[in-house]
Amino acid sequence: MAAVVGSLVRRLLRSGPRPGLCGAGGREPGAAPRRAIGHGQVAVELDSSAGVAVMKMENLPVNSLSLDFLTEFLISLEKLENDRGCRGVILTSGAPKIFSAGLDIMEMYGKSTEHYAEFWKAVQEMWLRLYQSNMVTIAAINGSSPAGGCLMAMCCDYRIMAENPKYSIGLNETQLGIVAPFWFKDTMVNTIGNRATERSLELGLLYSPPEAHKIGLVDQLVPEEKVQSTAAAVMSQWLAIPDHARQITKSMMRKPTVDRLLAHRESDIQNFVSFITKDSIQKSLQMYMEMLKQRRG
Repeated sequence: MAAVVGSLVRRLLRSGPRPGLCGAGGREPGAAPRRAIGHGQVAVELDSSAGVAVMKMENLPVNSLSLDFLTEFLISLEKLENDRGCRGVILTSGAPKIFSAGLDIMEMYGKSTEHYAEFWKAVQEMWLRLYQSNMVTIAAINGSSPAGGCLMAMCCDYRIMAENPKYSIGLNETQLGIVAPFWFKDTMVNTIGNRATERSLELGLLYSPPEAHKIGLVDQLVPEEKVQSTAAAVMSQWLAIPDHARQITKSMMRKPTVDRLLAHRESDIQNFVSFITKDSIQKSLQMYMEMLKQRRG
């Protein structure tokens, strides 16, 4: 995975300098707590006194998971993983009413096969890094979270969602004529069980917050103004557990799912490229983008 991140770093550097995470090294004994802040598409604040970072997605307007965004996300996450002063991460959104709209359709339409492969490898890497992170990861879901946004939330150890009837969450790929990959499916099965996943994926269901809570897709519902404070309180409960015991248990639970993708990673990329380059899929994506333009117009 280090080679993949290195490749993504080189790509980001080629696209021009971006402000990154400040002071990501370990904290010296007796040093004052610091707040490390990044101002790219992923803003990061690290409170060393608490050992907790907040990663705020700011790829406006809807936090689409573009290749550039995924690259920044991976670099920020890796820096936090390597910082001994950081034990937990709260993942949230700086965009109003949206956690993440999922994969950026523009990355999947009208591009070269090489681009599709590079993009999908970055999506895989995001999942691998977040799903098996040694840190405590809490999703503070302060908006709608369809498709890839739902996947990011499911990667986290705990999910808190704003109780707003206008918000929804789920893997709705089939509504766009797209099939969720096996590791999307595996992640959802691990979260809500086989039968609920089967129904969710075949119908491309998006759940309201109460529905999502009922099936276990999210762990807790709170008023929108309390999402962040609740995430901080829950984080303190998780951090009370010795890191080594929690990390080994997490690995024991998730390693079989991770190993399955690692064993089939190249074929998964090839399957994605083969699928997304089909004329019928490209036409479906074009129709969906035209529909979005009409809605905005």
